[in-house]
Amino acid sequence: MNKRKQNTKAGFTIIEVLVVITIIALIAGVGGGFYIGTYKRMLVEKAARDFFLAAKYARIMAIERQKPYRIEMDVTNGGFFLTTDQLNEETEQTEQTIVRDLYSKPVEFDDAVKFENIQITPIGSEPSDEQTAIVFLPNGTAQSAIIQIGDGENHYMVNIYAATGKAAVQRGTAQEIKITTVDLDQE
Repeated sequence: MNKRKQNTKAGFTIIEVLVVITIIALIAGVGGGFYIGTYKRMLVEKAARDFFLAAKYARIMAIERQKPYRIEMDVTNGGFFLTTDQLNEETEQTEQTIVRDLYSKPVEFDDAVKFENIQITPIGSEPSDEQTAIVFLPNGTAQSAIIQIGDGENHYMVNIYAATGKAAVQRGTAQEIKITTVDLDQE
């Protein structure tokens, strides 16, 4: 009789197995949702950091080479590239060329990342709503600009300060920031 009592069934019922599978699926679903949100935020942050680094490089190159450099924004395709003027030896004309070197290559945004807001102060007295280039000058200055990059949910903003030509990147939107020129001689 003792042998019969020891041979009792051991194992899980189908309901217990389904409950465990359901719990694992719920945990995986929540974790996957967090991962996708983080991944999208990281894509936007990467695009903003790439733009920030291109602005820093454009300022440095403009000062070192003593000629203007520009960040050209491709709003329709989502991306940007650095350009400068170089002499074409065949035609002896100055042409705008894309900078393709170790530190600067054209950048294309991933997935749904795009330029959400572009505010650039024009050089001279020609205001234009369609400006898509920021000029960095040999004296270390640049056009004042606020560039918002995002995907609809995540937003990063790159500020370029006119007086120093330096850039800064922050998380958030550019709605409340307006580019203005300060007249230091005004009382």
